[in-house]
Amino acid sequence: MKIAPRLTSVPTGSSAGSRGSGLTAAEFFAGIGLVRLGLESAGFRVAWSNDIERDKRDMYAGHFGEGEDHVLDPHDVAEVKGSDMPAGLDLAWASFPCTDLSLAGWRRGLSGSESSTFWHFTRILDEMGESRPSVVALENVVGFATSHGGEDLATAIRELNRLGYSADVLTLDARRFVPQSRPRMFVVGAMNPPQDEPVPNSELRPDWLQAPFGDPTLRTHRAALPAPPAPLTAGLSSLVEKVSDDLWWDDKRRDAFVSSLSPIQAERLEKLRGQRKVSYRTAYRRTRNGVPVWEIRPDDISGCLRTARGGSSKQALVEAGNGSVRVRWMTALEYARLMGAGDYRMSGTRRNQALFGFGDAVCVPVVSWLAEHYLMPLVRGEMQATAAPQLAVVNG
Repeated sequence: MKIAPRLTSVPTGSSAGSRGSGLTAAEFFAGIGLVRLGLESAGFRVAWSNDIERDKRDMYAGHFGEGEDHVLDPHDVAEVKGSDMPAGLDLAWASFPCTDLSLAGWRRGLSGSESSTFWHFTRILDEMGESRPSVVALENVVGFATSHGGEDLATAIRELNRLGYSADVLTLDARRFVPQSRPRMFVVGAMNPPQDEPVPNSELRPDWLQAPFGDPTLRTHRAALPAPPAPLTAGLSSLVEKVSDDLWWDDKRRDAFVSSLSPIQAERLEKLRGQRKVSYRTAYRRTRNGVPVWEIRPDDISGCLRTARGGSSKQALVEAGNGSVRVRWMTALEYARLMGAGDYRMSGTRRNQALFGFGDAVCVPVVSWLAEHYLMPLVRGEMQATAAPQLAVVNG
């Protein structure tokens, strides 16, 4: 199956150690396991995963199955201890909940009830003592960079510094690999950080991410990395699933959709309707001046797939051309394809369960790129190390 441009097919089921690297990883807040797919495609073996939500764990187990070399921990991260971690971990990945950091959320920051789970992640690392992994990776929404004026990010970096890690900060948009606009921010902590790249500003570290590097109270580094692929400008149409007619909205519902469009949106749709070819666009329902309306993207790229949390809604698909218009909700398979996981097993999975699982996940090829070009070489010691002294680790 062609999943998306620039993405080779992801493994179906566990591919742990497929490249024989012998390097192991743990994934906190694992969700449905898309980080695992990305890490394992780069050669890591994911030995331990954790998520508290049953629906996500059920999807995880349904895809990967069970194996003696992997633990899927169902406990709240607050109940996990450092002694629960497998021995010899090389990498710990944490996609801690973004609800309190997202631009669509309440912006409570690291003090929020969900994003504060970050502190349990670092507590576990602290409890691991000298056996903690040499590399950690944090993933979150780009709002993490500006939450509380940037202080939340600085606080997180200080905590990693306390545990002996220097921190790098970068951003990647899934649109560089799949036709979905999904910018995310990553913090890579390294006990043995590489030397800084000569030119600090790049596509990976734009101006809005420079504040941590200029803070003399923080220990940071900027690894020299290759330029990521250019953002895609099309590709959604190639991932649309062929479905039965009964999944498309009836005339009344479609007409209500069209009538809610602003004049600019309506003109955009009319141009697509008049074309001789069929085009696909995604649409979100928004509230403008207290009135619910639909807004259609202008390009052949999906908007960011989201869950209902944080005030976002499901995404609809619009088909227009040859004088007609049809509208329906996007399918679970389309979500999977747009997350770079088109071969994901979903037998027995409820539709809303799948939409929530994929909408709350990390895009597979983004993880693969980061793991291949940064995390794996860093763990292996293949990046030129910095001569800067290590920060002392403060216990407690």
